[in-house]
Amino acid sequence: MLKSFYITTTIPYVNSDPHIGFALELVQSDAMARYKRLSGFEVFFSTGTDEHGQKIWEASQKEGKKIKAYVDYYSGQFQKLKGSLAISNDAFVRTTSEHHIKAAQEMWKRCEASGDIYKKSYTGKYCVGCESFKMEKDLSPEGRCLLHPNMEVRVLSEENYFFRLSKYQKRLLQYLSSSQVILPDWRRDEAIAFVQGGLEDFSISREKERLGWGVPVSNDSSQVMYVWFDALTNYISTLGWPEDAEGNFEKFWNNGEAVQTAGKDQIRFQSVMWQAMLMSAGIKNTDKVVYHGFINSGGQKMSKSLGNIINPFDLVEEFGTEAVRYFLLRHVHSFEDSDVTEERIKELYNADLANGLGNLVSRVLTLSEKYLEKCPPIPEKSDFREYFAIYETYDIAKAADYVWKKIGELDQFIQKTEPFKVVKVDEEVGKKIISQMVVELYEIARMLNPLMPETNVTIKNLIKENKKPERSLFPRKD
Repeated sequence: MLKSFYITTTIPYVNSDPHIGFALELVQSDAMARYKRLSGFEVFFSTGTDEHGQKIWEASQKEGKKIKAYVDYYSGQFQKLKGSLAISNDAFVRTTSEHHIKAAQEMWKRCEASGDIYKKSYTGKYCVGCESFKMEKDLSPEGRCLLHPNMEVRVLSEENYFFRLSKYQKRLLQYLSSSQVILPDWRRDEAIAFVQGGLEDFSISREKERLGWGVPVSNDSSQVMYVWFDALTNYISTLGWPEDAEGNFEKFWNNGEAVQTAGKDQIRFQSVMWQAMLMSAGIKNTDKVVYHGFINSGGQKMSKSLGNIINPFDLVEEFGTEAVRYFLLRHVHSFEDSDVTEERIKELYNADLANGLGNLVSRVLTLSEKYLEKCPPIPEKSDFREYFAIYETYDIAKAADYVWKKIGELDQFIQKTEPFKVVKVDEEVGKKIISQMVVELYEIARMLNPLMPETNVTIKNLIKENKKPERSLFPRKD
């Protein structure tokens, strides 16, 4: 019986085009899903879009579009992105789907049955960018949200439903005490510090009169669910919860390893609020949340006003899917912030792909086609224990470094043995060296599976056909 592994990205708001930060999260999660399949797991990989809330409503009004047409369009853009990046997801959840809405209402019902939902009047400072109320510690000296300093914080007064987050401080600290629940370790330290600092109950509804675009609260027609309460439920609704007609929730959440990936600004939502909601509903907690850093450009945070936004679709058009995956997976830090510019991408494309991997494939297979009658015997299995062990740390960049170390070693082997000279002096010895090179190149191709799946297939097919590439796998960019 295969072991089960579930991995899911966050689901981005559909209030703008996809950005490179979410492209990073997609390809990192995809690499893990592909690795797990290679290592013998049955995998369920989910992504999707978050389509409710004030931020989306206001964005649709600004563009003069009907809200449903607006979310359909931008959800389509995110589905297009996963195609552009060769993402191997098994599900794409939309929070406007009928099934998800029913799941969110069931989550509410269960939390309410646990005595964790109550109604009260509230006045607070609200950031539309975060779709959440802010405490003073979350604001700058100027009274701006630390995550959205260009947006005005609004003072709102209304009657809402609240979730008793404060009730779960002790249980959350117990959950967070395990070193396995958050990667990297320092993000777990942040989560623990946040919980130890004291938890306040949080608002989980909005007045329908002010914001009608949300999941209706079943027993109160005057309220719709706060977007985070609704959206967080996607991590289990995508598995078919609560009905679980196909058994995916039982297989992958309850009996498998459940992993979420998210940006570093999501800690309080993913590892505190969501985990408390699961506790309240009597559902197993997430086994692990892996947090990545932000992508900056030219030493600055990306923004339209600075003109340093990097569009992932433009990158794919310029460099191709495989090259964009390579860059994001190897040259963007798996956990910390990284700086990205198109000039740097081009530089690394030429150095690592055109002059590196592409040139190596051409050299090896040119010799193979010329001197070998057919593809040498390829071992059915490879010993990838050392390589696979890196993936278990979720350090995808380190795993990619491991592959490029092997590429460098094969290059050095060619320079040292000079098979193109040996084969002319001693044909049998030369052929033996070339055969060894081909087998090692095949091993490299196998290792590329989680990182560059199309390149993995292309190289293996060329080797089996004993053919050199008709053109460079990665033509230089001038």
